[in-house]
Amino acid sequence: MKRKEYEKELRKLQVELCALQDWVKHAGLRVVVVFEGRDAAGKGGTIKAITDRVSPRVFRVVALPAPSDREKGQLYVQRYVAHLPTAGEIVIFDRSWYNRAGVEYVMGFCTEEEHRRFLKVCPEFELFIVDGGILLIKYWLEVSHEEQKRRFIARIEDPLRQWKLSPTDLCSRSKWFEYSQARDIMFEATNTKFAPWYIVPSDDKRQARLNCIRHLLGLIPYQKVAQKKAELPDRSMKDAYDDVASLKGVQFVAESA
Repeated sequence: MKRKEYEKELRKLQVELCALQDWVKHAGLRVVVVFEGRDAAGKGGTIKAITDRVSPRVFRVVALPAPSDREKGQLYVQRYVAHLPTAGEIVIFDRSWYNRAGVEYVMGFCTEEEHRRFLKVCPEFELFIVDGGILLIKYWLEVSHEEQKRRFIARIEDPLRQWKLSPTDLCSRSKWFEYSQARDIMFEATNTKFAPWYIVPSDDKRQARLNCIRHLLGLIPYQKVAQKKAELPDRSMKDAYDDVASLKGVQFVAESA
């Protein structure tokens, strides 16, 4: 998809996301959006496209690091519950409790029993979320073997992208089929009527972002909230003084030539 066409369509959708934001605040909605998928599938770029023009106080992104020693001793989902939304919030999980069904399972960071128990408990946990009045939306970004390889090579060769690489990410290449099997097991256990999975093909990153945003907007019924147009007040001259001269002696950053 050409950049100019993409940016034109993205702007239209971002205007709608602002309207959705106003409605979520007005109606006190609580929404959770989970983003999962293969490494280099484009989760970060999709989340950035969604959140780029909205308030971080309404669209809150949660990307948790590896659990601390204390968190390892808690219930597995405990640290995720703390980030669930209050009224007027959309919380986007950039990876989520599904780490246990994916990277933890494939890389051996959890036991077979912990994995089995997660698959049993996860639908119950998500039913608890939905029954509590939260709209739960789950996206899986699926990238092809060839495109993932191309993106990893681009990261290796580009110093501005190398920070995106980790040993665990690179293992997703050698363990491609193990991740495929883990994905299928996860879908079988957690693709429920009350919290279904939506797969977003993402070989074309730009098209995938647009498709995902359109779909998200279609899942959350919203109305345009009437906004009173702001009026810029005149500067009051009460207590006026030379506030430019008052900065004399303070160091300024030099302007570029």
